[in-house]
Amino acid sequence: MKALILGLVVIIVAILTILPSGLGWGNDVLTFLRGSLPVIAIFIGLLLLFVGIADIRDRAAAKKEEKEN
Repeated sequence: MKALILGLVVIIVAILTILPSGLGWGNDVLTFLRGSLPVIAIFIGLLLLFVGIADIRDRAAAKKEEKEN
């Protein structure tokens, strides 16, 4: 329950910092997101690559096990 309340408080504070009537960090946040988007895309691509390799290995192991039976 504490984590839920704390999470809501953090989300509300983050939204207030972005609003123009708050701290007005909206443009800074957008600049950060634009700059970090390629890096996030690279990490997602690497994650998908590793998942794909693991899937290929699992299928190969399943075929090998099927042949043995």
